[in-house]
Amino acid sequence: MKRILLQLFLSVCLLSLSARNADNADNRTGTLSSRLDTLIKYQLPSGSNVAISVYDLTAGKPLYSYQADKLSRPASTMKLLTTITALSRPEADEPFRTEVWYQGTIERDTLQGNMYVIGGYDPEFDEEALDSLVAAVARFPFSVIKGKVYGDVSMKDSLYWGSGWLWDDTPYSFQPYLSPLMLNKGVVKVTATPGERGDSARLECTPASSYYTLTNKTRSRTPSAGRFRVSRDWLVNGNNITVTGNVDARRTGTVNIFSSQDFFMHTFMERLQARGIRCIPAAEAEVSYLFGEFRQDSLSVRMASYETSVQDVVKQLMKESDNLNAEAMLCRLGVQSSGKKRVSAEDGLSAIRMLIKKLGHDPDRYNLADGCGLSNYNYISPELLVSFLRYAYSRTDVFQKLYKALPIGGVDGTLEFRMKKGTLSHKNVHAKTGSFTAINCLAGYLKARNGHEIAFAIMNQNVLSGREARAFQDAVCDEVIR
Repeated sequence: MKRILLQLFLSVCLLSLSARNADNADNRTGTLSSRLDTLIKYQLPSGSNVAISVYDLTAGKPLYSYQADKLSRPASTMKLLTTITALSRPEADEPFRTEVWYQGTIERDTLQGNMYVIGGYDPEFDEEALDSLVAAVARFPFSVIKGKVYGDVSMKDSLYWGSGWLWDDTPYSFQPYLSPLMLNKGVVKVTATPGERGDSARLECTPASSYYTLTNKTRSRTPSAGRFRVSRDWLVNGNNITVTGNVDARRTGTVNIFSSQDFFMHTFMERLQARGIRCIPAAEAEVSYLFGEFRQDSLSVRMASYETSVQDVVKQLMKESDNLNAEAMLCRLGVQSSGKKRVSAEDGLSAIRMLIKKLGHDPDRYNLADGCGLSNYNYISPELLVSFLRYAYSRTDVFQKLYKALPIGGVDGTLEFRMKKGTLSHKNVHAKTGSFTAINCLAGYLKARNGHEIAFAIMNQNVLSGREARAFQDAVCDEVIR
């Protein structure tokens, strides 16, 4: 009898404690709602608007919603949709690959046939990678190519910019010319070192190539020369890089190059010639190449291959908000989901729409224009972003790759100079930023003080002060953690 009474007593106590914990959780949620409502009322930048969605992944329930279904331009948080969709594919771990093949035979120091450089849309392919391909080719027993050298860029259509990209953003390096063959992201880096006062600065360009020309209009230690600037004759699609302004210390600048595939192939041929390999019937001073599709046959031999891991691409995509990496992921996603060899951006976007539908949303409610968020035509909602974040969290294979690549508050990437030490968000927020004129967004994961994992999305619109928008978002994160 005493044992039964004791069991009844303990059961009542446990029920009471459980109810009290539930009440406390509800109170915390209510307190969070009131705190965030107050932030929106008093700290939201004047004249702007915001939409917010917060979801408790540990408890499996929504924590806060404010206009969560409101359509907004996502800027670079669009990269979350692209990356999560790509990482959820069965072929997600397949590396990005650039290959060199030949068709024909090698006879007495001569390749009797054609060579093909096949683009796999590797956005991290750099000068070192190019040299490794050239070195592999140079190990074959020939120094003469009696045929043609082709660049195979058939993986993608001829549209080198995404839908809605701004023409006047060229020649900035964040707006590259897209191609399956990309060298150094289609960007040239110029480093200027000052000399004596009034003299021209010394310039060094990487990657080195005769595909572009260089005009030096700098002045060393001469403030009247104006601000240091690197540009090119982009209005006529020219590749003459002009460097101007005062160089009072070591300066660097970047500029995109028109026609990425030509930049790649021209430089590839130049490096082959430097290795003593020449192409006939090209004239001695001519760098000869064409573009054509490789079709494997019985005479096809793979000469070289260079691979970049998906994790390396995702890390750069997320940490540095790399637009080229996002578009490369979108293109490859299109290949994998459609099964086609030749794809457009629309093939990748169709795969994202399929995942939107799978997650219980209507794809027709949103507008998807590109994979990186540069387009002004993108319209999604915080609710949709959080659905994607929840889906990633539910897939360990996806979440592990995504989470380690996201910028960490106050530590690295695009969040390095936000959420400073001493704030609740410091090191507790792993999230993707997104910003261009009047748009500022933040979406990702954070850990609350009670140990719960939280997914969130904050989309500020019509705010000209990025500093004010970022301060508001950081304050929201602090309150959710509190």
